[in-house]
Amino acid sequence: MAVIKAENLSLVYGAGTSFEKTALSEVSFEIEKGEFIGVIGHTGSGKSTLVQLLNGLLKPTSGKVYLNDKDIWEEPKKIKNVRFKVGMVFQYPEYQLFDETVYKDISYGPRNMGLDEQEIDERVRKAAEFTGLKKELLDKSPFDLSGGEKRRAAIAGVVAMNPEVLILDEPTAGLDPLGRDALLSQIRDYHDANKNTVILVSHSMEDIARVADRILVMEHGKKLMLDTPKNVFSRGRELENTGLRVPQVTKIMMLLKEKGIPINQDILTVEQAFNEIINYLGSKKEG
Repeated sequence: MAVIKAENLSLVYGAGTSFEKTALSEVSFEIEKGEFIGVIGHTGSGKSTLVQLLNGLLKPTSGKVYLNDKDIWEEPKKIKNVRFKVGMVFQYPEYQLFDETVYKDISYGPRNMGLDEQEIDERVRKAAEFTGLKKELLDKSPFDLSGGEKRRAAIAGVVAMNPEVLILDEPTAGLDPLGRDALLSQIRDYHDANKNTVILVSHSMEDIARVADRILVMEHGKKLMLDTPKNVFSRGRELENTGLRVPQVTKIMMLLKEKGIPINQDILTVEQAFNEIINYLGSKKEG
């Protein structure tokens, strides 16, 4: 069953003026309940515009977004409820922190949902645990946290609303490699534990290849492809023509294949590449 359906989505900024600009044009797709979707595309491809349409932060010029088969703009006065169900984590979410303690910041969303204090407390603590925040940090000011801790606290504030769909727009931007890997692992663990739908926007092909079930590729405000990581990155030359690239390890395997080495080029991670090369060397030795 599709939890989210986009039907001929278009968005035009400044329509009818000299500043008119089409940000999104006739985009259609469906996302199944429980999927982990990666969204990629060069700067200006429409990625951020698209995900803001999916939770009602932007209203389409034409076309519709359906959440569980219901048009999210059918009752405009209730659009706030859609944002509880489709949670959005913006790029550099730590800039959204504002309350006097981490606990209060994380509890802001659940409290606005009208939940009782016991339910709020349970959600805050569970969200903190999922995002890797230590219990002792909950009573601290969010402004006393490290950069990585602030990022986790901001994400926890959205996770605490227990959204059916969690959208993350470049959540690892600005983090060092260790911090990026840790956060990605926590997001994947959260998805696996909750069986909800996650949509991850990223410039990192390596990150997307590691976690996504399917990848949506955007180009000039249009959907270019929506397929498995293996199938998307097998079209490496086409991606490069749009200003994107395949993961570095996939690129290396493609080059080895082009050099005549009989090796599988449908490789997305370093671990897969290592095993493939070991298998190739083993078979060559036996031969």
